[in-house]
Amino acid sequence: MSGEFTGLRALVTGGASGIGLATARLLAERGAEVAVLDLDPGPAGKPLHGFTADVGDDASVRAAVAGAAELLGGLDILVNNAGIGAAGTVEDNTDEQWHRVLDVNVLGMVRTTRAALPHLRGSAHAAIVNTCSIAATAGLPQRALYSASKGAVLALTLAMAADHVREGIRVNCVNPGTADTPWIGRLLDSAPDPDAERAALNARQPMGRLVTAEEVAAAIAYLASPAAASVTGTALAVDGGMQGLRLRPNQD
Repeated sequence: MSGEFTGLRALVTGGASGIGLATARLLAERGAEVAVLDLDPGPAGKPLHGFTADVGDDASVRAAVAGAAELLGGLDILVNNAGIGAAGTVEDNTDEQWHRVLDVNVLGMVRTTRAALPHLRGSAHAAIVNTCSIAATAGLPQRALYSASKGAVLALTLAMAADHVREGIRVNCVNPGTADTPWIGRLLDSAPDPDAERAALNARQPMGRLVTAEEVAAAIAYLASPAAASVTGTALAVDGGMQGLRLRPNQD
């Protein structure tokens, strides 16, 4: 397991924090050479290679992907992880907020993939993994904009998988439940009662706790690995049972 990515070259967007950083570190631990694209890649640190990029800006993405591919000598794995959150019902977000979140969460993946595809086509083991969300498959309150963006990511993943399967490029996504990431931390900090909000988020997942970034990273690593060579067009839930389980209430 420790060397399953030896000789492979990976690029992780949003790789300086949260799920992205956990993924980049795990891939590196298992032998990959890993480049991280982020607005501020500094926190990633060695052995990761940091590149500054804004997935909302095509020129920025193209320059960073080209630089990463040159440094690594090509690309085998792309992890489209960069994204931003949003809260509220369909009434609560402005047009500007809708455009911004969709631009980052959906078009950000388009821009990075578009820039990476010429390099991935040269790989004998090409894999793309998109970070999607439970919000793509379950109706969550106060997440209209975020859910719409992740629903688009799920559909995009399937379309990309169909488009590129005959080129030998696999495309899958992970659907995390509520993960203990910096964004959730900021959400909790802004809540009137952070402890009560955390307890509510824990309780809505059948396992009774938040998903960890490392658990999501492990799922991403599987989908990116040679072990998943026959897996494409798949959404792997890492949600503590939130999507699939229907438990009876506790009988205390």
